Amino acid sequence: MHRRNRSWPESLKREIVAAKLEPGASVAAVARHYEVNANQVFAWRRRFGAAGLDIMTPTLVPVVLTGEVPSLAPPITPDDRIEIELTGGYRLCVGGDASAATLRRVLGVLERR
Repeated sequence: MHRRNRSWPESLKREIVAAKLEPGASVAAVARHYEVNANQVFAWRRRFGAAGLDIMTPTLVPVVLTGEVPSLAPPITPDDRIEIELTGGYRLCVGGDASAATLRRVLGVLERR
């Protein structure tokens, strides 16, 4: 059987490279989708790269904070409660007035049992 070399249009090559640059895309999956050899995708990626494509490049933008940032959660009161079930049959009820350090200490002791 004679193997023939295909001639791919440059626009299609760029489209394939752009598809590979999508978040989560793999060379193998893109190659299968476009029915090309994965090595060819690697070669086109080296040739065109992200700079040779007409796609938006993420950039950092300056941020200016003014005033206080509002809290998204309502304030915790001493009457608020959370129940934590741990392995080993332990159940821990924590009030809103418990400090993080105290809770860490208690959980550390229970983990070692």
